[in-house]
Amino acid sequence: MERRRFFKAVGLVTAAAYVGPRVFANNPVFSKASGIAGVPALEFPPLPYAYDALEPYIDARTMEIHWDKHHRAYYTNFMAAVKGTALEGKALTEIFPSISKQTDAIRNNGGGYYNHLFFWNNLKKGTSGPSGDLSAAITKSFGSVDKFKEAFNNAAKTRFGSGWAWLYLGTDNNLAVTSSPNQDNTLMDSSPVKGTPLLALDVWEHAYYLKYQNRRPEYIDAFWNVVNWDEVNKRFQAALKG
Repeated sequence: MERRRFFKAVGLVTAAAYVGPRVFANNPVFSKASGIAGVPALEFPPLPYAYDALEPYIDARTMEIHWDKHHRAYYTNFMAAVKGTALEGKALTEIFPSISKQTDAIRNNGGGYYNHLFFWNNLKKGTSGPSGDLSAAITKSFGSVDKFKEAFNNAAKTRFGSGWAWLYLGTDNNLAVTSSPNQDNTLMDSSPVKGTPLLALDVWEHAYYLKYQNRRPEYIDAFWNVVNWDEVNKRFQAALKG
C-alpha cells in the first residue's frame, strides 16, 4: 500500500526549501530534478506527511486521490514524454526556460509534476506566519499581510477553469501575485510574468471538490490554515540570495 511506503520513506524525506533555478543547482539538500531531500532525481516521492495531516481543512480522501492518482499521473506521463529525448534526466528547472519549444505533453505533465511537489511542501498545520523579513516585503508590495491575502485570494478565485495561484519574487526583487492556467508556473518562458515561486495554491477542481464541491472561495479561505510559512520564509531567503 502507498501509505505503508510513505511511512517507511518519510524518515528520509524533508520538505523542500526551494526548487527554483536560482539556488537549485548549488544546494546540496536537493536531488537535482525532484527537489526533495532524500529522493533520487526524477523519482516520484511520498507525501511529506500522512493523508489526514491537514484535516479538517483538506480531507484525507482528497489528499490520497490528489497525490496518488493526479500527481502520479503527471509524473508517469512526463517520464514517458521525455524518454529517449535530449530532455531525459534533465532537471525540470532546466526545461522550463524553453518550455515553449517543447510538446504539450512535456509542458503539461512536467508542470504538473513540479507544481505538485512545490505545493505539498508549502502545506502544514500550525506554522505562525511570515517571518520579519518576508512580512516586511509583503507589506512593501501589498500594504499589509491582509491585503496580500486578499490579492492572492482574488487571483485564485478569478482563475477561470483550472490552474494555480502564486506568490512569487519578480525579477525586480519585489513580491507579486499572479495566477497561471493548467500546469504552468512563473519559471516557464511561456509565462506572461517571470519570477521565483514562493507559495502556490492548486485551484483545479480535483484539489477541493470532494469536500467543498463548487465552493472554491471556501477552499481558498481554508488554505490559510495550512500554509507552511516556515517553508515560504526559507524559499524567500533562498531566492534573495540567488
